Amino acid sequence: MKAIILAGGKGTRGKPYTEYFPKAMTPINDKPLIDYIVRYLNSFDFIKEIIIISDYTGLGGQIKNYYSNPKNGKKITFVQDTQSGTGGDLLHIEDKLKGDSEFVLWFVDNLCAIDLVKMRKVFKEKNSTACIATRTKRKEETGFAVVENGIIKEFKEKPTMKLQLSECLGIYILGKEVIKRIKAKTKQKEINLSFDILQQLSKEGKISAYDIGDKEWIDAESPMVLERNEITVKKIIKQMGF
Repeated sequence: MKAIILAGGKGTRGKPYTEYFPKAMTPINDKPLIDYIVRYLNSFDFIKEIIIISDYTGLGGQIKNYYSNPKNGKKITFVQDTQSGTGGDLLHIEDKLKGDSEFVLWFVDNLCAIDLVKMRKVFKEKNSTACIATRTKRKEETGFAVVENGIIKEFKEKPTMKLQLSECLGIYILGKEVIKRIKAKTKQKEINLSFDILQQLSKEGKISAYDIGDKEWIDAESPMVLERNEITVKKIIKQMGF
């Protein structure tokens, strides 16, 4: 089984920092964000190879340079991002998935010590074409208040809130059928994985959900977000085993 890291986004939410380095290279304790993901994926025996998709003609070249010297771990393959959407770029790894019935897809701005063994079990037990990591509770970044008749009765500072809907995270296990669905839409200039592919699969009942439970997760969109959530980031890194 192979793991694909999508690291080719423009990083618009991370500007001005991402004008100088790709989001994947955002520093956390003197190591880039992507290195925590690569090392975490390396910890799973069933993952035999890691494929990183990025724009290596641009800032993404920094990722390739970082891994230019041999390091311990699984084989790392680099695939050029073609700016054809989160779905379109997966067409370029089809030939590298021969012999594999499914693969992990990890968006590089997702930091989480997700249990891929349990997630893979859900994917298989539900006989699904795709499995998406989800969560049903979230720790808020702002304060809340209990209000009765226009009067504040109590403050709740950054509470953990139960969500009415499951929040989808950027970590997936996908079957090869997803690639076939993408190929059927190659006339489109850009193919969005969620809206163009997964939406239809959900209507067919072919997508399972793996709830991360009490595991921490963060959208590492910029150095500011990581700094503001320093305690959460440290907790995730510890859960990852680093």
